[in-house]
Formats: sequence, structure tokens, C-alpha cells
Amino acid sequence: MDCHEAFDGLLCGSGPILALAPMQDVTDLPFWRLIAGYGGADVYFTEYFRVYAGSRLQNHILKSVTGNPTDRPVIAQMIGNDIPSLVRTARELQEYPIAAVDLNLGCPAPVVYRKCAGGGLLRHPAQVDAILGALRDAVKIRFSVKTRIGFDSAEVFSELLPIFARHSLDLLTVHGRTVREMYRSQVHYEFIARAAAELPCAVLANGNVYSAQKADEVLKLTGARGLMIGRGVIRNPWLFSQIRQHLRGEPVSLPRGRDVLEYVRALYETVCSPGVRESAQVQKMKKYMNYLGMGVEPTGHFLHRIRRVTTKDGFLGVCGDYLGHDEPMPLEPLPLALKASDVMAGEQR
Repeated sequence: MDCHEAFDGLLCGSGPILALAPMQDVTDLPFWRLIAGYGGADVYFTEYFRVYAGSRLQNHILKSVTGNPTDRPVIAQMIGNDIPSLVRTARELQEYPIAAVDLNLGCPAPVVYRKCAGGGLLRHPAQVDAILGALRDAVKIRFSVKTRIGFDSAEVFSELLPIFARHSLDLLTVHGRTVREMYRSQVHYEFIARAAAELPCAVLANGNVYSAQKADEVLKLTGARGLMIGRGVIRNPWLFSQIRQHLRGEPVSLPRGRDVLEYVRALYETVCSPGVRESAQVQKMKKYMNYLGMGVEPTGHFLHRIRRVTTKDGFLGVCGDYLGHDEPMPLEPLPLALKASDVMAGEQR
């Protein structure tokens, strides 16, 4: 079965679609390779290809397509606002084994939206309309969009929905926050529910799915065709498998501390690039710990200590102090640890 048939089977099937969210420099090819061993997603989205006049397909992202280790369909995501360049890139991407082309309308990073790309395009519905029209003509395979519900207000969502409907999308992923809200606010699932009810295409719900029970609640609340999960899977690589267990009515298997420690060790070895300085590798691992740490312990001390390590031995030593046990771990976000992670993220920006 090729990638198109496999993705069509997901769209036409009865079970919920579970997708791994694209997170730049985090959910990359090495992470895909690791996560697939824990049950993995049904479909994977690449990190976004930056598109502009004269741009070329970034080779390290393209390797996620050509070297896909998951045996599951891959969707190639683009970000940009120049229509000729987006059309050119979409045509180039279709020469590779992808199941669909996706346009990013949701990235909340200021460096992106200030250039009127990603979530910044939501300030200009007419431009979104023009881009989608051009891409729908250029994309001969499945075409999808990932969006937020607005830039600084969700009022624009009423204007966006008919635009999405008009261009015959095959899949729409809705992150239920505005760009300005970043990841800080509660998720406004009612807007995802509205998209699922009003649009003819499949809709994936995105935002704050951190457990199997929460996944079930979001599916029921929104009526979405499936879920896209990013941060929750970084924290808990067993999450996709746990969701499937829960939806089948089976007991959810929880990892023990030593299982999580083994995941951290495997993650370190998986994402370690040859020739990279040890200190740089430790710094990269701190990106992942920013998510994992929310579920390790409630005081924030774990993240506090992780921020200060500079060596592999020091990093793994701290992890061993908190994870070297046999107690089951739900790996759900803990409020105080969440505050600590906000501080850590601020230091990394």
C-alpha cells in the first residue's frame, strides 16, 4: 500500500486519526524514528519547509520524507506567503512520496508572524483565500491546512470557515487558540467543534491533549475526526498507544519511572548528531525536557536542576535522581512544574 492509499484509508476509516504535530527542530526525523517504536502516530507532519522567492527544499526536512522510518503516511508542511513560490514548492514536493501537502496558518512565533507567514496570515483572510485557491489548483494529491482560530481575536474564524470550505480541503487541523494566546490560555474547543460541524472535510483537534482520557473528552466535545498531538507525545511517548487502549475500552498501561528514564536515554542517543559538542547536545535535550519535566514532579525542582547541567553525565544524573524508580507515572502536566517550564522556555528564547 502506498502513502496515498494509506492516507485515504485513514480519511475513510471509522477510527480517530492520530497525528504527530510538526514542531520545528523538535519533532524531526530522529524523533520520528524513536516515537514509532512506542506505538507511534497514524500520520506524521514534517517540520515546515520555509518558502520564499528563491527558496529550496531544506534537505534535513526532506530526509523525513525520503527516509521515513515510520511506515506511516507523511504530510509535507509549507510556510510562507509568496504565491508563486508556494505553488512551485508544492509541485516540487509532489515529486516525493508524500500523502498530502499542508499549509501552515498557525505558527505563533513572532519571527514568523511578523513576516506575515504562519499565524500572521490570519490577519489577512483575502490573502489566505488567494493562497488556498492557487495551491488547490497546484496540488493534485490531498491538500490540508493547519490553522489557529484567529490572530488576536477569534472573530475572524467566521470569515475563515467559508474560505476553507470553498477550496475543497481534504483535511483541516484547528489549534483552538489565537496566535496571541500562544500556548498560555485554555483551548477554545468550541471553535474546533464548529469547524467539524460546518466543513465537509475531516477536522483534527489540536491543543492540550495530554492523556488518553483527555483525548476521549476532546473527541467527544468537538466531534473531530481525530487529534494532532505534539507536546503531550514528547512528554509521554506512550500516549498514542494509551489513547488506542482507552478507546478500545482496555486498561491504560502506565510507564514506570525507569521506563521513562530509558526513554530519555534513548532520546539522547537518537537525537545526538555526530560531531556536535556535548554542551550543545545537552542544550538540545533541554528543549525536550521542557515538556517532559511538566510530568516528572510537582515542585519544578527537576527543571530547575536540568537548566543548570552542561554535561551528558550531569544531565543523565539528574534524570536518574527523579526517574530511577518503579512507580507508575501518568506523565500528565503538573501545575507548578508548568510554571517552571515557562521560565525555562523564556531563558531559551
